[in-house]
Amino acid sequence: MPKKEIKWKYPESIVSCEWLSKRLSDKNIRIFDCTTYLHYTDKNPLKPYDVESGIINYKKGHIPNAAFLDIQGKLSDNNSDFKFTIPDYQILMNRLQTLGIGDPFHIVLYSGNGIQWATRVWWLIFVLGFKKVSILNGGIKEWKRLGFELEKGEKTYEPAKFISFIDKTIFVNKERTYESIKKDNCILLNALTRDLHEGENSRYGRPGRIPGSKNIPFLELVESTQKFISPDKAQEIFKKENIDTKTRVLNYCGGGIAATLNAFILRQLGIEKLEIYDNSMSEWAMDDTLPIEKN
Repeated sequence: MPKKEIKWKYPESIVSCEWLSKRLSDKNIRIFDCTTYLHYTDKNPLKPYDVESGIINYKKGHIPNAAFLDIQGKLSDNNSDFKFTIPDYQILMNRLQTLGIGDPFHIVLYSGNGIQWATRVWWLIFVLGFKKVSILNGGIKEWKRLGFELEKGEKTYEPAKFISFIDKTIFVNKERTYESIKKDNCILLNALTRDLHEGENSRYGRPGRIPGSKNIPFLELVESTQKFISPDKAQEIFKKENIDTKTRVLNYCGGGIAATLNAFILRQLGIEKLEIYDNSMSEWAMDDTLPIEKN
């Protein structure tokens, strides 16, 4: 008997470049470039990387009609000790609406150097209750590969509004993460690369991982084309770690970015009990009162 093909549970949350190319004239679609660059440094464990906005490359060439989203500057709490902490939900909602996110528009997000920047923004919008938001599969890399046109300069949208239904259970803090370490019904899932997970790299201060966590590096969920791997491949990866629809999964990484990609794919596989530790190892590794383990 042939194996049943697995499909994404929420296919509307992922759109293809071909789909978007046919709808560039649709005024109800608003496109946003979320590109952000991290320049890693080993000079200061309090500052594991410098953040660079993708605005310069965006102006040189972006998908037609796309506006730019400055994740660190506009969609993060700049009073935090950490680079990408989620702002107060009301402030976040006001900023997103000012940027043009809201009804009646279908929001399409992409990034140029890793789809995890788009999934970060996807979750920031989703937790506020706005659901008409999709990731462009493959981002601008796939768009260019297919030979679709680019546009130079800068575009902005008129403000929009939406009715919020805020879900405060998704983004969690270090206290919730600590409480979850020995919970039988919870898997702590590290989205960082294996060298960081195993304690071979001290990028975030103390090397290692949150005790008891499993490791699925976010890069394993993306093809070299920057497109998501297939649902079958994704399910196989998570099944090996005994993650299924009954599991609560608390996702973390270095600063709450890569973990959003893992969480996005988990949701697409029907795993709904999801959390994202927002400041992740940037916070955890620097707090000597919190336990850490390494190989």
